[in-house]
Amino acid sequence: MLKQIKETADYLRKYYSPNTFTGIILGTGLGGLVNEIDIRDTIAYGDIPNFPVSTVEGHEGRLIFGSIRGNEIVAMQGRFHYYEGYSMQQVTFPVRVMQALGIKNLFVSNASGGLNPDFKVGDIMVITDHINMFGDNPLIGKNINELGPRFPDMSEPYSRTLTNRAFEIAEKTGIELRKGVYVGTAGPSFETPAEYKFFRVIGGDAVGMSTVPEVIVARHAGITCFGISIITDSGVPGQIVEISHKEVQEVAAKAEPRMTKIIAELVASV
Repeated sequence: MLKQIKETADYLRKYYSPNTFTGIILGTGLGGLVNEIDIRDTIAYGDIPNFPVSTVEGHEGRLIFGSIRGNEIVAMQGRFHYYEGYSMQQVTFPVRVMQALGIKNLFVSNASGGLNPDFKVGDIMVITDHINMFGDNPLIGKNINELGPRFPDMSEPYSRTLTNRAFEIAEKTGIELRKGVYVGTAGPSFETPAEYKFFRVIGGDAVGMSTVPEVIVARHAGITCFGISIITDSGVPGQIVEISHKEVQEVAAKAEPRMTKIIAELVASV
């Protein structure tokens, strides 16, 4: 793994500015943040050594180098999912590469199903914590000490400082934000009514099929994380309806401009 990480990082250094400290992972239907980026270079995942290739509709599959309001960033427009058949190590490989390049902050976004009855479809939730229901963990196996400790602390998976700053930005811009706990599952099937109920009982406010593995690896690497989720459907009893990936994309696209404004302001502040 170390050899592959080094090989990929060395390939990307010709595009990478040494003062880039922020990485961004854009999820389903949330690629519009690229409109806020002063793009310097883009590289298709298929052209990057050792990179998986995104197979999900709504994930463009390219790495973007540039800046947001003067702050240098590297952004993944499309991520990799466990349900695509990739291993946890493959899903989180880009985070390891970002670590090797020197990233200090990671911003992650996703689309999710709402569990909290106070939430409505189209709401934006800042992730304050998560519950790993993947049945797997990207850190299982021999620990590579150069990447992080055997037993990484997870007492603050998502930065309280960045969370508070996001709510300050939201108040100034008139954007309503929710906050809550994200439940990460393997997918790719959407949840049954009983599963929605279970995830709510154990403390979840939203559920989705990503984010948790990347954040675990980022925290293992000592990278500060901020997570944000668009509620694209409801798992609240009495509100559950048949849902498709296309509908998830459509709801995410409508809410995306508000999320983009929050993340752009937040990135500019770090």
